[in-house]
Amino acid sequence: MKPTSISAEALFEAHRESLHWQWVAGHAHPERRFDDGAVRDARSAADLIGYLNYIHPYRVQIVGRREAAYLLASAPDDMERRISRIVTLEPPVLIVADEQTPPDRLVAMCDRADIPLFVTQESAGHVIDVVRAYLGQLFAERTTRHGVFMDILGLGVLLTGESGLGKSELGLELVSRGHGLVADDAVDLFRVSQTSLDGRCPPLLMNLLEVRGIGLLDIKAIFGETAVRRKMRLKLIVHLVRKETMEREFERLPYEPLYEDILGIPVRKVVIQVDAGRNLAVLVEAAVRNTVLQLRGIDTYQEFVQRHQKALEQGSEDS
Repeated sequence: MKPTSISAEALFEAHRESLHWQWVAGHAHPERRFDDGAVRDARSAADLIGYLNYIHPYRVQIVGRREAAYLLASAPDDMERRISRIVTLEPPVLIVADEQTPPDRLVAMCDRADIPLFVTQESAGHVIDVVRAYLGQLFAERTTRHGVFMDILGLGVLLTGESGLGKSELGLELVSRGHGLVADDAVDLFRVSQTSLDGRCPPLLMNLLEVRGIGLLDIKAIFGETAVRRKMRLKLIVHLVRKETMEREFERLPYEPLYEDILGIPVRKVVIQVDAGRNLAVLVEAAVRNTVLQLRGIDTYQEFVQRHQKALEQGSEDS
């Protein structure tokens, strides 16, 4: 599933700080969106943004140094015609970059046609790269999973499990141990490449964690900015189960690593039994550290199997 469009306001707010831009014209319709037909027909985000070009309608048009010179280096009538033609492109947003000052006629035209006009000192190439990456979410396969998504020792870890096992409480303890919260309860997962999944928090739940008996906690306000993350690459699923489920459905020592398929990508999975007296936070940290070793090619279980085999061979030789 992919969203149908992104509004000009959402685009502006998402990069207000990083691109240091200003919204100078076309304020009347901040909800102005990308044309749904253009989004459907586009093969990638690259088709939805580019330098000013009169044969590519319905995309973000970038006015850099060369484009500004093209608009200005002409007789008044020619400049008026060149600027007016931009209206026929129906861009969702017009961006002036490269430290250029938009011509007064361009500002007036955007106000008259309700085209949002952003101005930034950043280079046009950098703006294109940033906005193109942002628009990439239009083409990302997406799903939502229930669980707590965290940054644990630099690894994106999704805590899942049966209801009532204390996933949020475990998340809170991990935050108190210095790890970071991405999302609680619902996690939006995006397939960003053939082998990678990014996890983000739905805007409604940003920085919030619900703990039974206490209610909603604002993790950022309580623990500070370092306790939350905007997104993480999903690398590990830690699944919590009750004792009876563990005995019925899972091996105590699995011979092969467990994986769970999400959007066609296999994600490493560890199953941890929840029982009285078990320190789940320590167990999760240990599982993460072990996964880091596995990602580096170090498999403790396989090394044990090889060590055991050598011991058997040595024993048979001695006899």
